[in-house]
Amino acid sequence: MKIALGSDHRGCDVVARLTEHLESRGHDAGVLGPCDGSSCDYPDGAFAVATAVARGDWDRGVLVCGSGIGMSMAANKVDGIRAALAVDTTAAEMTRRHNDANVLCLAADRLTPDEACAIVDAFLDADFEGGRHARRVEKITAIEAGRLKSREAPC
Repeated sequence: MKIALGSDHRGCDVVARLTEHLESRGHDAGVLGPCDGSSCDYPDGAFAVATAVARGDWDRGVLVCGSGIGMSMAANKVDGIRAALAVDTTAAEMTRRHNDANVLCLAADRLTPDEACAIVDAFLDADFEGGRHARRVEKITAIEAGRLKSREAPC
């Protein structure tokens, strides 16, 4: 699988470890974006990875910043991206199984590099279940495209 990675300055060390880990598992891992360890802005890395995944150049994306929140907010602005912040393996697995997430966001300040590797493994090893979950993902896509209005969404 081709995995695009990106970070801000707080996530560079985690991304370096993830790159080694992913390649040891046989994945093609590439770091996108301008961050080289000096201060850089998380939207830049998020945009680079999210647009590459949305275009189909990469199968999945992994983004790392201090909290993971900024990365997920920025990546989700790109059409076709379903980015999710996960702080444990269960959340990573469920966001693939139920939400068909294509970008995983991690919090460098809350995880060790080994914990980040385990979370990424859970994300990559899980498959989208489809079924009732597909209907919900279709609604997310409709919201993104402006086809679903608030009055149409029953509680």
